[in-house]
Order: sequence, then C-alpha cells, then structure tokens
Amino acid sequence: MPDRPHVVALSGSLRDASYTRLALDVALAEAEEMGASTDLVDLRDLDLSVFDADARDAGDALALKERVRAADSVLLGTPSYHGSYSSVLKTALDYCGFDEFEHTTVGLLSVSGGKFPITPLDHLRSVARALNAWVIPHQAAVPRVSDKFENGELVDESSVERVATLGRRAVEYATIEPDPPCLESTQNVGADD
Repeated sequence: MPDRPHVVALSGSLRDASYTRLALDVALAEAEEMGASTDLVDLRDLDLSVFDADARDAGDALALKERVRAADSVLLGTPSYHGSYSSVLKTALDYCGFDEFEHTTVGLLSVSGGKFPITPLDHLRSVARALNAWVIPHQAAVPRVSDKFENGELVDESSVERVATLGRRAVEYATIEPDPPCLESTQNVGADD
C-alpha cells in the first residue's frame, strides 16, 4: 500500500442538502481515520455539460479527470433515480475512461427515499467493470435515507456501519493487485466512438 492512499469520492447529487454527499462524508472520514488522504468531488461545483465525444475536454472535464486519475480508490455515490444512478454521475463517468479507472479500486454507495437502493449499485458495478476497475465486494446502500439522518448526521447504526466499512475497504484495497481484463472491458469501445 502506498504511504498514504488517496481516496476520491464523486457525489452524484446536485441537491444542497444531499444525503449522498453526507453519506460520502462518513465514508471519507473513515478513510481518513485509516490514514488516507481524501477528496470529495462535488459535481455541483464543476461545469460539465452533457457528454459530447467531439468535446471531451469541455468545461471542467480535464480537472475532473485529473482528480479521479490521482485516486488509489474512487467512491461513487448516487441517489436512486428511477431504479438507476443519477444523470450527473453518468455525465461525470462519461468524461472519464480507462485512464481514470483501469486497475483502480472502486467502491459503491447508493441512497434512496424508498426501500430499495440496490439497482443503482448493480448498474454502477457494470460501468466500473467495463472500465476494468476492481470493484469492492462490499457496497453501501442506505434505504429510507431521510429517516437515517438527524441534523445532517447519519445516526442509524447499521447504515453508519455499512458506509464506514466502505471507507475502510477503500483504503484496505487501494492497491490490490488487478485482475486480468474482464470481457466487458476488452469489448468496451464506446469510449472510442
């Protein structure tokens, strides 16, 4: 493991009072407790238009890619929107590619106002595998999220445990030896279209 692994989190929510961002803060705090440096990429602060393959460096795309590329582990956090992950996170991921994610450890977090925030995690796992990232087996899902926070703090013990574990795993697996490329990544030509 590097002297100090670097964990970057992408918050796929634009809301001012985002539960996704607050949950990622818990994971990053745990990563810091484990000795990592951290960086929360708040996508609200970046100028990222809908991805256009003819304008790959539009707006803040280069800055986003630099921050993600600097990571030993990346946490992808999203609210559950219509059974999948948010469009702002999709846009950010579209600007990134193999240079940012290949052989990088990726952790997944999803929050939901309802009871089932799992499907976005499945979708994000597929995206990360297509980029030949190593996805942490543990994933953090926080259902009925508004009931789990009080005054901006995650107070539900089981949710805190799941989210903090994600932060720990991001550090523990920051430099795991990568697997050979998976079939999804070898067939991923979409980024080159």
